[in-house]
Amino acid sequence: MALENEPIVEEMDEAEDTTKNNYLIFMIDNEEYGVEVTYIKEIMQMIPITQVPQTPSYLKGIINLRGDIIPIIDVRDRFRKAPKEYDTMTCIVVIVYKEYILGMIVDSVLETLIIEEHDILPPPNVKLNYYNQFIRNIGRNEKRFKLLMDLERFLLDD
Repeated sequence: MALENEPIVEEMDEAEDTTKNNYLIFMIDNEEYGVEVTYIKEIMQMIPITQVPQTPSYLKGIINLRGDIIPIIDVRDRFRKAPKEYDTMTCIVVIVYKEYILGMIVDSVLETLIIEEHDILPPPNVKLNYYNQFIRNIGRNEKRFKLLMDLERFLLDD
């Protein structure tokens, strides 16, 4: 029982946090990437994008999402991978990260997956290519490695 003027603090049981270690897994080329589900606002099919002049090539433009203007980044282009025609599997993953709301164009969305802490490893201490700078950790499960994105660097680094 709490004393008068003493705050009542309820600790959240880990089982109550349904997003803990939960990642949205998507494909770019034949590689699987993950973004923490807590940052996902929605997943949507491709819609027309309004181009904005004088922006980097990976910034494909903007969309109107229920009255909000959302910038759209092509992850494939941001990673400097070969272009690919958008198809029925291509979609936009809308994320909210800190004060940023944006859409990421991905080749396809596979699943949501819980990756336990002991299965999350730091990336190798070697720069293998440009897009490795956007990888925070590597998740492993019985099937394959998942490259877990560092959204801060993805959004802010050039």
